[in-house]
Amino acid sequence: MSLKFSGWAVVDDGASSPGVELEESQTPQNRGVYTMFHGTSTASARLILAGGFRQSSAGMLGKGVYVSRDKKKAAHYPLNSPVTDRVVLKVRVRVGRVKRIDQDNHPMQYTWQTNGYDTAWVPPRCGLRAVRSGLEEDCVFDPKRVQVVGIAKAPSTAVQQELQEVLSKRSRQAGQGGDGVAHVCSLCKRATQQGAPHIKQRCWECGKNICIFMSKHVCRAKVGEDDVD
Repeated sequence: MSLKFSGWAVVDDGASSPGVELEESQTPQNRGVYTMFHGTSTASARLILAGGFRQSSAGMLGKGVYVSRDKKKAAHYPLNSPVTDRVVLKVRVRVGRVKRIDQDNHPMQYTWQTNGYDTAWVPPRCGLRAVRSGLEEDCVFDPKRVQVVGIAKAPSTAVQQELQEVLSKRSRQAGQGGDGVAHVCSLCKRATQQGAPHIKQRCWECGKNICIFMSKHVCRAKVGEDDVD
């Protein structure tokens, strides 16, 4: 019996895979997903875990959610809160299209989001007067692009445990199709956007259900009277 093989294999440079992490001096890749950190107060951390992020009303880069790949940077915030009331959340960020803001009075410092960009990025040690620490800073316009995945730092063990329990509960709800944002495609096993399932179709050779986001599919096509699944 002769067999005919069909399918495809995709080579991914890593830009679209969750968990891609760069050193602080490296440039974010467009449409990548990165581990970052967000500094906030204990009370605000509870609100974020309960209802997600909200845009800050203002800031060095305008409206958005401020994050950094440098945990030391996030640990300085909120500036008006004592050290004993600061929490650092570990987050996954889908940066989308990124605009580099690396000079004072940059022409797009406050308008990048109206020019088709999803994230503004201030590189480390770029010389901006507003960033005296010289540490990287990012502003993500759409809060839905930022998802909490861990508690990187808390003012006490009790607060750490409390926040972690809330996060774990929400993660379980998301995995069960609850009100969380994480939904997984049954075919490609990748996360999907809530309310926007991946498109599925039948393979044109073997007839097996496939997802358009599958990185690899190999089938044995029907040859003559022999239908090999």
